[in-house]
Amino acid sequence: MRHSIRRTGLTLAPAAIITTMTNKITIMDDESEDVKDERLGRSISASVRGEANPEEAEVRSADAAARLLIWLSPAFPVGSFAFSHGLEWAVHAGHVHDVATVISWLDALLEHGAPRNDAIFAIYAWRATTSRDAHGLREVNALALATAGSRERHLETTAQGNAFVAIIRQAWREPTFDWGVDALQGDVAYPVAVGLTCAAHGVSSRDMLRSYVLAQVQNLVSAIIRLSVIGHTDGQRAIAALLPGVGRLALSTEAATLDDIGGAAFQSDIASLRHETQYSRLFRS
Repeated sequence: MRHSIRRTGLTLAPAAIITTMTNKITIMDDESEDVKDERLGRSISASVRGEANPEEAEVRSADAAARLLIWLSPAFPVGSFAFSHGLEWAVHAGHVHDVATVISWLDALLEHGAPRNDAIFAIYAWRATTSRDAHGLREVNALALATAGSRERHLETTAQGNAFVAIIRQAWREPTFDWGVDALQGDVAYPVAVGLTCAAHGVSSRDMLRSYVLAQVQNLVSAIIRLSVIGHTDGQRAIAALLPGVGRLALSTEAATLDDIGGAAFQSDIASLRHETQYSRLFRS
């Protein structure tokens, strides 16, 4: 029995089919070789110009992004789960009691509170590390520690910053990171530790800012959930509503300097001070 394939009025015998398929495979192989040659040519050209191999650069970028996710994950053991940034007192006083007030409180922090200053400290530390400016790195760390407006805020930034440095030094060590820690010599504020580490590992400033600010928001929402103010679904609603504010803050602080430090989140500052003497509490701040 003779089999045939009809296409546009033509009848092909099995031998013709095999030949056609073989030719197609050969053409596809030739195209693959062309793609390989082109890729090799780009790599050689980049090497001649002193540039990084495009594929290697892409791998390094993906690796840096993965590290950032690990460092800012709730699973990274810096103790962030133990701090509420004064929110526990705000809940106790009735200022934060549902998803709407959660969003309002955290949005005010992004606009006028410590998260904004922390983003500026992080980007300034990133720049100082990138340029090997030891004086600038010490300056931003001293200012970050000095602007902690209460004993608990100071504990919040130093406990997490020092833990972050200790873990990076043990598990993610880099020569530039060691240089930065040696330059600081003492307590390290959390945003400075993040900025130093990201610069030492080649994480872009933009990726760092967006991820760091978002991690702060997520941690505070987690604290609110554990205080039984809202559930997990409303927690995700709050994060979704605050995401545009996270993006705006990251964008606005990318070119910021220490002259842009400041704030007006007075209720949050008072909440932190009141939390120090709160009779019964779950969190350290």
